Amino acid sequence: MSQSGRRVVLASRPVGEPNASDFRIEDYPIPTPGDGEVLLRTIWLSLDPYMRGRMSEGPSYAAPVPINGVMEGEGISEVMASNNPKFAKGDIVAIRSGWQSHALSDGKGLRKVDPNLGPISTAVGVLGMPGMTAYTGLLEIGKPKAGETVVVAAASGAVGSAVGQIARIKGARAVGIAGGKDKCDYVKNELGFDDCIDHRDPNLAAKLKAACPNGIDVYFENVGGAVFEAVFPLLNPFARMPVCGLIAQYNDTQAVVPNWAPALMRNVLTKRLNIRGFIVSDFAAMYGDFLRDMSQWVREGKVKYREFVTEGLDNAPSAFMGLLKGANFGKQLVRVGPDKV
Repeated sequence: MSQSGRRVVLASRPVGEPNASDFRIEDYPIPTPGDGEVLLRTIWLSLDPYMRGRMSEGPSYAAPVPINGVMEGEGISEVMASNNPKFAKGDIVAIRSGWQSHALSDGKGLRKVDPNLGPISTAVGVLGMPGMTAYTGLLEIGKPKAGETVVVAAASGAVGSAVGQIARIKGARAVGIAGGKDKCDYVKNELGFDDCIDHRDPNLAAKLKAACPNGIDVYFENVGGAVFEAVFPLLNPFARMPVCGLIAQYNDTQAVVPNWAPALMRNVLTKRLNIRGFIVSDFAAMYGDFLRDMSQWVREGKVKYREFVTEGLDNAPSAFMGLLKGANFGKQLVRVGPDKV
């Protein structure tokens, strides 16, 4: 093909917060699929906080994006041409093809998307990785019981919003923590949480305590920092804490041991706390259960979601930088191309 595609590559490793200069936008020739390959055109790109970790070097659960390499990410694509018998032209698939308009695939890692389950964008949202992160982390690690109190940070985001709604389905109280009045109103009035506290409130700790008069049985951690400091004293004996993300610390340039660390370890022992970090792929075997349950809850209106759409791949870097600062309201997506061409 003689047409050009567009991609965003990592130009330099950020120190602290990412800047526009850490990204570079490039044109490249759209490739032609060989034997067993498919050519994909990206429709939706998902932006997620974990991508900040991939921009840095150092040991982690996945390799960093190399300098001059395409930024890591999952998207929803249309099959434009296929030499693979498992995929036909026009199929809609989910793939980790990164921040680019076109890609080749040999079919490995491709997941067909069923448009009958919902808008195809939800396959990287409530019916995709964020939704499955909420489902597996809460149910397998948090294990909420009816009548217990579940607190979730970043409660208006793609993961946190699903966590609280699933907690309510399981009969637990759901208390969210979010940034600003509009987000807290959305969490309470539209998503049905029992309460929501603004993490910017100078009286965060006191207001969280008032919202959780019987303490906290499950805390779904997405943020860290000052939010965790407000939660920690309220954890009940045998509380469970799935650790999904630490967005408040992703831009830290050096490790700092907080002064509450000894108290945390003492409470882990005396309160018999269960604190477990996880990656959604740890629970890959649960994908079928997740898709069955979550798609039904969405159809029934028991789980609602919101998408925050940025238009155009060229705007992905600024959208990502905004995501790390909480500028998005719901699942952050980039519309790379039309649904059909």
